[in-house]
Amino acid sequence: MVALNGAAETAGVRPGQTLSDARAIEPRLGVEPSELAAEAAALEALATWCSRYTPWVALDRAGFGAGLWLDVTGCAALCGGETALLDDLLRRLALFGFAAKAALADTPGAAWALARYGNGGVVSVGETRARLASLPIAALRLGTAEIEALDRVGLRCIGDLYRLPRGALARRFGTTLGRRLDQALGVAHEPLSPARAIAPYRVERLFAEPVASLEAVHATTRALLEALAIRLEADGRGVRRLELMLFKVDGAVDERMVGTSLAVREPRHLMRLVVEKLADLDIGFGVDAITLAAPLTDKLPRVQLGLDFDDAGPRRADAAEDEAALGQLIDRLGNRLGPESVNRPAPRQSHLPERAVISAGALEPSADWSAHAMRERPLRLLPRPEPIEVIAPIPDDPPVMFRWRRAVHRIRAATGPERLSPEWWRAAGIDAADSGESRFRDYYRVEDETGRRFWLFRLGAFRPGSSPAWFMHGLSG
Repeated sequence: MVALNGAAETAGVRPGQTLSDARAIEPRLGVEPSELAAEAAALEALATWCSRYTPWVALDRAGFGAGLWLDVTGCAALCGGETALLDDLLRRLALFGFAAKAALADTPGAAWALARYGNGGVVSVGETRARLASLPIAALRLGTAEIEALDRVGLRCIGDLYRLPRGALARRFGTTLGRRLDQALGVAHEPLSPARAIAPYRVERLFAEPVASLEAVHATTRALLEALAIRLEADGRGVRRLELMLFKVDGAVDERMVGTSLAVREPRHLMRLVVEKLADLDIGFGVDAITLAAPLTDKLPRVQLGLDFDDAGPRRADAAEDEAALGQLIDRLGNRLGPESVNRPAPRQSHLPERAVISAGALEPSADWSAHAMRERPLRLLPRPEPIEVIAPIPDDPPVMFRWRRAVHRIRAATGPERLSPEWWRAAGIDAADSGESRFRDYYRVEDETGRRFWLFRLGAFRPGSSPAWFMHGLSG
């Protein structure tokens, strides 16, 4: 047996019993198969809904019966106090059809114990020890073997452990018992891992009465964006990813995500992106809470203002204005067409030219181009190096003439070589020559008599009696 209703518990059936034992206690017991995947999905959905109270929600799947941990430190005041928060939580869960019991205490262990084995409610500061004393040993989240061993020696309540020396308990029952007791009493710290990453910037609005119009949702979102922009400006940061969560009266949570190609904190631009995401919003019976979070931010330097003025004040300098306009265009296209439909070049950790740049989503975090900026590369790189015929002094001088695509080019200036060694950790070759997987390249930048510039390389070192292979790889003009 995994879970029971109230009638089965009243009849004496307990979680963990076999079906035959349970029916021996209550022959009329009705049984339904457990759907673990559906139950896990329902618990995660409930955890998302509980983020209306606090962003720090952790899943508890240990033992029989699923549960949630909510760290409401500093959040109770938004609901009128700890008792009001707990009452509101239980009232809403009951409306959704959940039979739930909750406790609010100083430690996760105490809250877990009182919610599952006690009467729940709010534990005042300093009362944890007394409230836990009468609870069974199982409330310490111990294993079945430990509980049975303690029961055999007459230790059945948590209070029975208070007067016993800790060393003797550890020698006979292991260290888990002492650790769980210390965690419940607050002597030892017990960290909780939230089910979702905690956004560094988060604002919310709770409504006394649900709002049922799209205009009200827009107005609230605009106000939240303005409040978020003030916090971001104080820290010199801008949004790269924005998450909007609408908590509906029926318990559903509608999540909308907006991404930006550059860090931005202008409420007008962000609101335009959010409005497009809300075009198909079904408000249903209404929305009673809205949260806006920025899980991903980036540094946003101060913008140099120009000398031109308009009705809103001084305008930004042309370069900054052009960059911002391009970023806004990419944001609109990416959020409208999908982030995978808008791409831009991004650097990759490779010194080989054809592998050094890849196509990445325009809304993904910007990569650092500083290492690539120090390398002199042609304006245009061919998809694959193309073989060419070259006349060059031996062994390492640059070419004096080459034939490429049936055209002859006489060289009047050249620089190089720049030697690039193969990436030994890669199994497959990357150049046009099958035998070039284990040979270095010597690159030359050359200019022909007409002023055209090329980027070509010799594959491997010169060997007497053989002609080295040459390839064209890029053009600079």
